[in-house]
Amino acid sequence: MGVYYPRSSDPAGAGFSGPISTAGPSEFDVVKTRELEQFLADSGLYESKEEAIRREEVLGRLNEIIKIWVKDVCGAKGYSEQLVEGANAKIFTFGSYRLGVHDSGADIDTLCVGPRYVARKEDFFGKLYTMLAEMPEVQELHPVPDAHVPVMKFKLNCISIDLLYAKVDLWLIPEELDILQESILHNVDEQTVLSLNGCRVTDQILRLVPDIQNFRTTLRVIRYWAKKRGVYSNVIGFLGGINWALLVARICQLYPNALPSFLVSRFFKIFKQWRWPNPIMLCPIQGRPAWDDRKNSRYGQNVMPIITPAYPCLNSSYNVSTSTLRVMTEEFQRGHDICEAMEANEAIWMTLFEPFLFFEAYKNYLQIDIAAQNDDDLRKWKGWVESRLRLLTLNIERGTNGILQCHPHPDEFSDKSRPLCYCFYMGLRRNQGVNAQEVEQFDMTSTVEEFKRSVCAHDSWKPTMLIHLCHVRRRNIPHFVFPRGLRPTQPVKEVVGSQVVTNARKRKLDKVDEGFGSKKTLCLPSGNSNVSFTGQTH
Repeated sequence: MGVYYPRSSDPAGAGFSGPISTAGPSEFDVVKTRELEQFLADSGLYESKEEAIRREEVLGRLNEIIKIWVKDVCGAKGYSEQLVEGANAKIFTFGSYRLGVHDSGADIDTLCVGPRYVARKEDFFGKLYTMLAEMPEVQELHPVPDAHVPVMKFKLNCISIDLLYAKVDLWLIPEELDILQESILHNVDEQTVLSLNGCRVTDQILRLVPDIQNFRTTLRVIRYWAKKRGVYSNVIGFLGGINWALLVARICQLYPNALPSFLVSRFFKIFKQWRWPNPIMLCPIQGRPAWDDRKNSRYGQNVMPIITPAYPCLNSSYNVSTSTLRVMTEEFQRGHDICEAMEANEAIWMTLFEPFLFFEAYKNYLQIDIAAQNDDDLRKWKGWVESRLRLLTLNIERGTNGILQCHPHPDEFSDKSRPLCYCFYMGLRRNQGVNAQEVEQFDMTSTVEEFKRSVCAHDSWKPTMLIHLCHVRRRNIPHFVFPRGLRPTQPVKEVVGSQVVTNARKRKLDKVDEGFGSKKTLCLPSGNSNVSFTGQTH
């Protein structure tokens, strides 16, 4: 995270500047936007009225639970009857639900704002957790107190909830509390600032975009595209919902009178040529900076800074690595190519959303297997290991001096024949800018061992929580990772305009891998929980 300042004035490098064009839509834009909206509806991206009502009911029930909990905490700490009577906490929503772009079945990001005497560790992750665990309407309760932004995950009447907690410096929480006022940040800890930031940023985005409906439609498109192409995941080093929302909001500002079809096209055109690490900002930074990234780099590399518009202005994309930025830049280029093909009537909207064929794209993969003794332990173990995968990516980059690049898959996989196990995958390839003859061996022994030590150092780790890393060649990828468990018999083709390609990255990969000589090896440590591998990397 960090505070940033614009470094240039051109559209491909400026953090903040005025509109590029204020022109209205053409007839072509109107037609293409109508087609796009129909595609979104046909793809089931809008929830039904019945589901919308269920979500409102669940939020109402959560609000009731929170108010009972805070009164119980107040009474248990011996405060006066008057304070107990007025004890209150308030639920706010943020993320896709608050922005109005949530999919059917999506979770609801929520924030509980509580008074100064209600502690995060003792009361939120203690007493509230116990209350929720005893309720039959609550399922899959999973606290993550050590996350960068501590969160309680659960299902309430089958609706997924992510609940954050912010302890503010107030004895009484009014129902009309305005969390956009800067006074809410006085005398609070860093975790409260981060927890509040989601709501504050979401509300600021809605204030700063010129047309909320066009913004929402465009954001639905980009979110759907990012999920299909495998680049929607903040936790493993790509971008999450708020990051994509900030990028889309910036495009809406640059073209304030444009329709969604044009905004999607310009989204790819602008970001395929953006000169990172020049930051993306929706407004000039106001007031005193929270901190300067030149003096504080503990939050990450800041290779793709996307700055939040609410004070304190932070880099929301600190998880992005050199490898994951490379993947996203290639996807921006692909999106631009398809939009240009659509303008020439050589492609349709469906082409943009064709899934990325991850297990066809690389010749070498790193497989991370995890296992636990029961469902509850496995859920906790999976969440923790997944949150650490971005560090494995960074350490592989550093351990090989940037020669080896990683492409983490955003999802986990499970084999029905092996219960209580999950697998994660990373595609591996040599940096295209490195001469293959310069390196004789990729030795990841120390990197893998350090990763294992770091994940097993977690307070909740148990000896029955296992982790195993190994190298896998493309031809040996297990069948269960493929749809319906069926490995494709022939490479699947994508069509971009009149050109047929295997996929956005695979058209370059074989040439990249041809540079590896027969002596090039990948080495992983051997031992009780690892396998050793030494073999050709082409």
